[in-house]
Amino acid sequence: MPARTPQTTQTMQAHETAPIARSTAAPGVVAVAGALVAACHPLPAAAVTLFAAALTAAAGHGPAGAAVTVGAVAAGQLSVGWCNDRADLRRDLVADRRDKPLVAGAVSAAAVTWAAGLALLICVPLSLACGPLAGTVHLVAVAAAWAYNLRLKRTPVSWLPYALAFGLLPAFVTLGLPGTPWPPPWLTAAAALLGAGAHFANVLPDIEDDLATGVVGLPQRLGARASAALAGLLVLGSTAVLVVGPPGRVTAYGRLLLVMTAAALLLAARRPTGRLPFLTTMAVAAADVILLVVELRP
Repeated sequence: MPARTPQTTQTMQAHETAPIARSTAAPGVVAVAGALVAACHPLPAAAVTLFAAALTAAAGHGPAGAAVTVGAVAAGQLSVGWCNDRADLRRDLVADRRDKPLVAGAVSAAAVTWAAGLALLICVPLSLACGPLAGTVHLVAVAAAWAYNLRLKRTPVSWLPYALAFGLLPAFVTLGLPGTPWPPPWLTAAAALLGAGAHFANVLPDIEDDLATGVVGLPQRLGARASAALAGLLVLGSTAVLVVGPPGRVTAYGRLLLVMTAAALLLAARRPTGRLPFLTTMAVAAADVILLVVELRP
């Protein structure tokens, strides 16, 4: 693992002590709203929210229950995304990440902080409205994601919050049903494997910047190639559990999904440092959702 250079250390210290630069021109409301959307990590947030929506439909939630459940997940994801960009601001400044709205000055740090806090405040009552047990489970998942942003992403257990948060999502959905049933173990295992795989895939494009700014989670310790391979194995394992876990015979769609997942992940592994592994993971997750809707139909 490359050591942090004195120049990098001095640059980080300068950013830690210097005030964050702000544009003298006040951006318009529409521009700020657009920057806030970009700062919430919209693709992962939308993917997880749509995953939750598909689960609620497959589990048999009524319109009102589905709306509250999906709303809670959306609010939680928004809070996590804004928390992530705000927590990473100093490191993003050092890495000159002009693609980040905070670094580009499109939105203020205070606005992102308030947005994250407000989304979290909305998430709490919406989660608990699904039932005390279901709400507690979802808030534990959101707390795990915040813990990743604020501390655990720099440790060897950086994968754990992803596995925990994803693994608890099916439980949040099913525990909100009458009788508070827990999801089948195979569904929890598949979701946890997908979450861990998404972590390794998501980190790949930023490994060099992370190492330069002191973020040394498990993917950074393993390196890009090993992390890409592990991401593929975890996502493939998730799909395999979804295919063979439910009772009954494996469907033709399940067999085709398993073959296509293996082929797509093999192709993505050839470019371990780009966005392709993460985008492939999102595509596999979408295909898995279709299988889930079929498998979990009441």
